Amino acid sequence: MVHVEVNLKNDVVKSIEMSGHADFAAHGQDIVCAGASSVVFGATNSIFQLTNNEPVLDIDNDGGYFYLEIQESDESVNLILKTMIISLETIEESYKDYIKVTKSEVD
Repeated sequence: MVHVEVNLKNDVVKSIEMSGHADFAAHGQDIVCAGASSVVFGATNSIFQLTNNEPVLDIDNDGGYFYLEIQESDESVNLILKTMIISLETIEESYKDYIKVTKSEVD
């Protein structure tokens, strides 16, 4: 299962961690993993290309781990990240057995 952990502070996204594999289908044919990865990497690329923010990234090359942390957020970055979360939750609605999105409020 793909686990997505979202940490928010006062409705501002602070970090997103995605780990695991959906195991919906064989490697290379897994639409759940492909969809989640596309959403996460598209949003991350948007942050780098459309804002002046450079988040902290930790990515495992085997595709099983992604971590993004925002040091200083602004309205544009938060909007991109909230769009990412909505897209991941949309995938979760159709594939509950393969992806789980959890949100937590942090200090």
